[in-house]
Amino acid sequence: MTKYELWEKAKMLPLLPGVYIIRDKTGEIIYIGKAKRLRTRVSQYFREGVPHDAKVTKMIQNAFEFDVIVTQSEFEALVLECSQIKQHKPKYNILLKDDKGYSYVRVTREAYPRVSAVLQKEDDGAEYIGPYTSSFAVREMVETACNVFRLPRCNKKFPQDIGRGRPCLNAHIGLCMALCSGRISQEDYRETVQSAVHLIRRGQAEILGLLRERMEDAAERLDFERAALLRDQINAIEKVSRGQKVVRSEIAEQDVIAFAGTASAVCAAILRFREGRLVDKREFLFHDTQDIPALREEFLPRYYLEDSEFIPKSIAVDALPAAAKDLEQLLAETRGTKVHLYVPQRGDTAHLVEMARTNAIERLARESGRYAREQKYLDELAALLGLPQPPKTIESYDISNWGDGSSVAGMVVFEDGKPKKAGYRRFKMQSVAGTDDYASMAETLARRAAEYAKGAKGQFGIKPDLLLIDGGRGQVAAVRTALAGTPLAEVPIFGMVKDDKHRTRGLVNAEGSEIALALHKGVFPFITSIQDETHRWANDYRKRLQKGRAYSSTLQNIPGVGPATSRALMAHFKTVTAVKQAGEEELAAAKGVSRAAAKAVYAYFHGEEENAAKAVFTEDPAVPRTGEQEQSERV
Repeated sequence: MTKYELWEKAKMLPLLPGVYIIRDKTGEIIYIGKAKRLRTRVSQYFREGVPHDAKVTKMIQNAFEFDVIVTQSEFEALVLECSQIKQHKPKYNILLKDDKGYSYVRVTREAYPRVSAVLQKEDDGAEYIGPYTSSFAVREMVETACNVFRLPRCNKKFPQDIGRGRPCLNAHIGLCMALCSGRISQEDYRETVQSAVHLIRRGQAEILGLLRERMEDAAERLDFERAALLRDQINAIEKVSRGQKVVRSEIAEQDVIAFAGTASAVCAAILRFREGRLVDKREFLFHDTQDIPALREEFLPRYYLEDSEFIPKSIAVDALPAAAKDLEQLLAETRGTKVHLYVPQRGDTAHLVEMARTNAIERLARESGRYAREQKYLDELAALLGLPQPPKTIESYDISNWGDGSSVAGMVVFEDGKPKKAGYRRFKMQSVAGTDDYASMAETLARRAAEYAKGAKGQFGIKPDLLLIDGGRGQVAAVRTALAGTPLAEVPIFGMVKDDKHRTRGLVNAEGSEIALALHKGVFPFITSIQDETHRWANDYRKRLQKGRAYSSTLQNIPGVGPATSRALMAHFKTVTAVKQAGEEELAAAKGVSRAAAKAVYAYFHGEEENAAKAVFTEDPAVPRTGEQEQSERV
């Protein structure tokens, strides 16, 4: 359906709450949202003249149809939206990920569980608590829990190693309960691990109350040994608590959330307080959007109902999302107790919200600084070359040849000013005879344009914003002629020329006009890096092929084996060692190898000349062949 047809369909929707599901041409769900009034919300996507940010614009461009589910209330719509997003994970709904790795607390599921800090989740059946952005904080939590409850940290296997050998040094200095001694029952050990996990999950206040109850119960049962153990655990926790000096919250258990945005991204910063202490910070970046209210409305239920392993009693935010009461009700039902979602007006919590906003702003500043240098180079390059806008995708080409007239070409890709190695490609010349850089470059770009015209996938399906050719006016003119009449004909083309010391000197167009780069301190190293990378990539391919040819040429020492047969043998067996170890029938089965040639090769290695062959031929490594090489060669 066209955008106009989708708008006409949206105008027929009821003014009732519900969930809308947008699909692309293939039927794949690309976005799921909720609305207080379906007609109002859905129609604004497809009505002409309504401004949208970059993410929503892309979603609308890919939209082909939509469905709606009418609900009885906004609360039902919120619940349904969360469940549908969790099930389908549409590409244009927000992804709760940033570029930082997370850490987890891992609790194994075995007879004698172990607690440890890990950097990633694995499908091993263990329980994972997290994620946390601070690996240091996770290690500290685990270390504290293990010290307080004297959990084993050795490599012994339980119950196999119980009763074997003497307890380790940790047991002698009071840092381990000495499970290996056999004096601790499995039931007591598992209860201790549960207490350690409780301390990590809920903090000190709850576990202290629980341990005091257990201590009193043990004392009433006259189990003084157990009561003493629990007393020591309580004292250890209180000692740790007294030694911690961190930012504190007036509310014991709460999250503080604030948003900040720039013209191209929004950051959500979350400060997590447990028992009044700041225990963790999380940050989420969302690119191609500036709509903070819409992002806040989608982010909060997604974060607490899908990503966070714990919903606190209190959530302070910089502004309330739409349908805040419904979200508060849903969070309370999920947690099992009341949840307070609010905007603090004054006091310490209001200052903490500002602290969260400051962290979000700082993260955006760091993120923009990460790309500022590359973007600055692209802006300067666009101004220097007279381009209408900075080039997002730059493709660069170089030819590499050797003495016998054979040539190959290398293609490298820079996206947003950074190398995109997944887009690199290599070409073998198919129609060029002899060493002719102009013709080789023309053939390479003509084949590149043909792949784009066919609708190829991957890098060949992307239209570049700028083509850089290693060479001068002649190479650029040859490429321009080769691209005439193709979909890439309008792409700007410039040659990268070098000085007499083989260093980048400037950029030249087909008319021969040269732009010197020495005075442009940003563009000069940027273009040099592109030219050097392209040269390296093309030369590396030539050397790989040359190495393979060297192995192939040694087979021509065998009487009756010429260049064609040696190439056929190397293509089939890959290495001379494999040829040497093959039987006569295996050799004859290779495509392009005659029975007589197979017999000659086998006799050479296994007949009277075997000793001589051993002296001539040594084991050689296989010539590496990557998927990119094979794809390029097919092109």
